[in-house]
Amino acid sequence: SGATLVTGMASGDIQIGRTAGAAVLSAVAAGHEIKMLATFSSRNSYDVVVRPNIKRAEDLRGKKLAINSVGGGTWIGAMLWLEYFGLDAQRDQILLQSIGDQGVQSQALESGTVDVVFVDSVYSKVLKQKGMTILAESSELKQPLVSQSTIVPRAFLQQHPDIAEGYLKGEIEGIAFATAPKNKPAVIKTLMRRLRVDAAAAEEGYADMLRGVDRKPFASLEGMRNLQRLLKPRNPKIGDLRVEDVVDNRIMRKLDESGFIDRAFAAQGASFK
Repeated sequence: SGATLVTGMASGDIQIGRTAGAAVLSAVAAGHEIKMLATFSSRNSYDVVVRPNIKRAEDLRGKKLAINSVGGGTWIGAMLWLEYFGLDAQRDQILLQSIGDQGVQSQALESGTVDVVFVDSVYSKVLKQKGMTILAESSELKQPLVSQSTIVPRAFLQQHPDIAEGYLKGEIEGIAFATAPKNKPAVIKTLMRRLRVDAAAAEEGYADMLRGVDRKPFASLEGMRNLQRLLKPRNPKIGDLRVEDVVDNRIMRKLDESGFIDRAFAAQGASFK
């Protein structure tokens, strides 16, 4: 989790990590000196999947909603979707239950423990096959987010900028490889093995990745400001932060202006679309 990652950074055990933007804001508000170097997904990736008896958004009133944790990725997605639907968790008596990752949440929906989950399409398509209903797809919600970002302790960035740069180069080369059409079979096999899904679900997950990944992963100020807006009612200290002080795009600018990103994509035959 983001909290575990930050604890590891504070103790000096972890130097580089990936987490959602909400965890970064919470950590900085708590006094941790962390810098965000890149954003690999700056848009909503969550479909809304519900039990078969739910036919429209209004039916979510009084229902049980699964999240990973308050302030976590699916919580952010849930808050944005409820806002989009014109619903409010407290006013409409929607119960938020923290029950684990998307795999565990999917199982909870199947069993009836919860009535709605917010999951990536690789999970939503499997749930649909099992009789659940996709109430809304991720592409419908346009608000910017920071679902996956690379973070480092400020002191580490000052002392070892070369290591941070090398790591980001590896991430960018990975994106170039994964999005290149020629590598699709290898990526599909990896998704099947790592997510333990069949070929059809992996194909959907691959398409979801192509839609969602940022080819030039500059840390998203707009996404962080949107997260700040959602989180500050629960933590006023987050509202006092200057998001510009959290985000550090210097390495990304260097890699872009030097032509490294363009070369990495050209080497794989990948495009930026």
